[in-house]
Amino acid sequence: MTRPKRLSARFVQAVKRPGRYGDGRGGHGLSLLVKPTKAGRLSKTWAQRLRINGRAVNVGLGPYPVVTLAEARRAALENRRATFRGRDPRSGDTPTFAEAARRVIRLRRATWRRGSKSEAQWKASLEAYAYPVIADIPVDEVTTAHVLAVLTPIWNGKRVTAQRLRGRISYIMKWCIGRGYRGDDPAGEAITAALPHKVKRKQHFRALPHQEVAGAIGKVRAAKSWPGIRLAFQFQVLTAARAAEVRRATWDEVDWERRVWTVPAKHMKSGRRHRVPLSTQALAVLREARDLPSASNLMFPSSQGGMIGRNTLATLAHRLELGCVPHGFRSSFRDWAAETEVGREVAEAALAHVVQDPVEAAYRRTDFFEQRRSVMERWGLYVMNGMHLSD
Repeated sequence: MTRPKRLSARFVQAVKRPGRYGDGRGGHGLSLLVKPTKAGRLSKTWAQRLRINGRAVNVGLGPYPVVTLAEARRAALENRRATFRGRDPRSGDTPTFAEAARRVIRLRRATWRRGSKSEAQWKASLEAYAYPVIADIPVDEVTTAHVLAVLTPIWNGKRVTAQRLRGRISYIMKWCIGRGYRGDDPAGEAITAALPHKVKRKQHFRALPHQEVAGAIGKVRAAKSWPGIRLAFQFQVLTAARAAEVRRATWDEVDWERRVWTVPAKHMKSGRRHRVPLSTQALAVLREARDLPSASNLMFPSSQGGMIGRNTLATLAHRLELGCVPHGFRSSFRDWAAETEVGREVAEAALAHVVQDPVEAAYRRTDFFEQRRSVMERWGLYVMNGMHLSD
């Protein structure tokens, strides 16, 4: 599409190529900024380049088509007249960054869940890191350099905090664009290349070779700990479950006759109900657990009768110097399954892993329950290594 010397209503409506399109001579610095959004659409906003108090600044005039070309030209003319008379067209209207942030927080308050910490977190991060640098700067004067000055000091040491703060600044700036205070987002993609890159290696849970699992269970059984903790640890290993699923497990989830533990969806990482076939060894652990004194319905209560702590099992592993964390026994199980020719689909189903391939997931109609029953029975025999639970 041919770029006109001056903008026309037809061109403004039809242009799809990203860029900044000036209104030519007599346009008083008016331009149309066209850029793609993350949603794959196009954003069109009006901006005006003015010299105020000897300094060149960009003044946002609002988004198209909310603001038409004719309206943008009238606003640009009024602003130019104001500067000619020595006045700042933004005075009394354009908020500072802190003022804009407070208005955005008030607007968002209605969308946050009752009891949510979101408002407190927004305020705390802005007050700690952003306000000392840009609180009193009018929002149309906040530059990418300002945002970098806020983020760079904490980008490496507090990466998660910095990323969240960047998102909050960006949200405030987008609100400013919508209100016509500025035409771009200085916390957007423009600063990505300027921020330090840090390659974060995935941290895997420390796990034992499957040949050493039986020895670890022996140490756990001999430990001088509350029986509920020792039994929960063994049950987690025997079922290849996650610690949270075991800690929250209740007796109504067990079908003794069918030898099945059904973990409800609300306790699963995947959000889906999961059936676990109970091996002879896992059932023996549950029989021991039934003798624990507790007024609750929990399978493995703490010594006070409530749910055992989130880090309790990991603390036991550390104290016994097992060289792993409880979650790592899932990896031990997976390695054992691979080396004993258990099918990939069966092993993944035993671990309650969600099928990532959408096509495969659409056609998967089984959880391989019966195959898993024999696998878990063999796993129980292997890791108990001939131990009797009365030992």
